[in-house]
Amino acid sequence: MIDKIRPSAAASLAGIRSGASIAIGGFGQTGVPVDLIDALCDRDVRELHIIANNGGRGLPGERGIGRLFKEDRVRRFSCSFPINPSFFKRYFAGDVEIELVPQGTLAERLRAGGSGLGGFYTPTAAGTLLADGGFVVRYGEGGVVQETLTKKEVRVIDGRNYVFESPLRPDFALVKANLADRYGNLRFRLGARNFNPLAAMAARTTIAQTDQIEHSGSLPPDDIHLPGPFVDHVVETVEEPV
Repeated sequence: MIDKIRPSAAASLAGIRSGASIAIGGFGQTGVPVDLIDALCDRDVRELHIIANNGGRGLPGERGIGRLFKEDRVRRFSCSFPINPSFFKRYFAGDVEIELVPQGTLAERLRAGGSGLGGFYTPTAAGTLLADGGFVVRYGEGGVVQETLTKKEVRVIDGRNYVFESPLRPDFALVKANLADRYGNLRFRLGARNFNPLAAMAARTTIAQTDQIEHSGSLPPDDIHLPGPFVDHVVETVEEPV
């Protein structure tokens, strides 16, 4: 079997180029692969499409997803909670686009992408700007609206409106695990599981940072939260407090 352990975060990220779409695990500050994001920011990559639950908090010296916005590396952001002043500054200036996605829908779109499904119907967002069109995706100079969300397909199922949502299949995923083995099998710690497995399943290439590596063999099957076939690169990091 292939040994997926890499010598450094930089080595594991070598395939990422400007314009790539990247799903990033985490919920708030929990389970965010900040070491991988720091290494990504050391590279000359921009115009990224970032897919994540939230966009950091915009604090001074902030690491994680917030740093990507502060350094103007993001072209499009698909998310549920864009609560970051750095993001809003660039959004209203027309420098970044947003695709606002309800949280459960975001999770299911990633799962659909990882499961090979063509999409799904959900009642969430029916009757809102997110389904009917009109939500502003991108502003231009002077606050002029340049692009709005396209109206989505709606079907009536059992007397209720359901919105069709397409799957997400990003080029890459960056995830954070607590324990990994050389085959890429991952275990997450408590709430850090959140969006990490879904992001990894959906992506064409998954890069995982982990607190520990089990060097003596493979993880016990019952301890595996994400099987190795979904993971391409593993790097052990010593993460500083965020």
